[in-house]
Amino acid sequence: MPSSYAIYKPFSHDNADTIHLVVLTGMSGSGKSVALRALEDLEFYCVDNLPPALLPPFLRISIGHPIKRHLIAIGVDARSSGEDLQHMPDMLSELTGKGIDVHLVFIDCSDEILVRRYSETRRRHPMAQQGVSLSQAIAMERQLLRSLMQMAEKVIDTSKLNVHQLRQRITHDYAQDNKALRLMFQSFAFRNGLPRDSDFIFDTRCLPNPHWEPQLRPLSGKDDSTRHFLEAQPMVSKYLADTTHWLENWLPRFAHSDRSYITISLGCTGGRHRSVYLVERLAAHFRNRYSDVISFHREIE
Repeated sequence: MPSSYAIYKPFSHDNADTIHLVVLTGMSGSGKSVALRALEDLEFYCVDNLPPALLPPFLRISIGHPIKRHLIAIGVDARSSGEDLQHMPDMLSELTGKGIDVHLVFIDCSDEILVRRYSETRRRHPMAQQGVSLSQAIAMERQLLRSLMQMAEKVIDTSKLNVHQLRQRITHDYAQDNKALRLMFQSFAFRNGLPRDSDFIFDTRCLPNPHWEPQLRPLSGKDDSTRHFLEAQPMVSKYLADTTHWLENWLPRFAHSDRSYITISLGCTGGRHRSVYLVERLAAHFRNRYSDVISFHREIE
């Protein structure tokens, strides 16, 4: 079950006396090390593969350091004992009760992609033992970490992300004050699967498709020719107006309910034309209302 200490809690650097702890966990090969290095670049004090049992004394030492560390990130994974991992929920709740701002982030990836990554790098999975296949090791690890995934405040699926995109996501979430609502508009292709980190998903496949125009097929929704084509379609204008109106009505309610970020995803068949165009239009519109708005195109960036 989700833990009350983590769900959508704003991340803010405002209070100089608050200790912020980001606990990164997740599947081996999913990108935890990349995420941890991104936090290190954001001036977090980072430690990887810290046994959970050592977390309380580690924090006491860090807090008591002559240069008091307010931004701390640790990596925890299946290399820790199962007993330690089972005690983590209680441990994190106890730290929250002591005034530490705890954020649990789970980095995930599909089993198929994990198998491909390990096959390409020829690295040994940390749970692989004699007589245990790579697929079996991944399944064992997923079962061991299931409870942490269920209680995480955020699950980042890296199946469709490269290292640069993952760093961008971490930077967006933890680089600056999160007091104001942050908005991410992202485009995607339905044929490549839904983005799991979405708060809202809009299906644009009912709209006229530039793909069937030979001169527009190699372009994207960012190109002038594609924009002109879509802007000439009354259905596209109606879809944009209705979606904008809905978001204008409902986003303020989330801004006042302790939500720190909202991810709005728009998908089309290939993720290149309709969804890209609408994401750019929506992001431009809401930048006039919110201070932190970014656009992200999963299939073309």
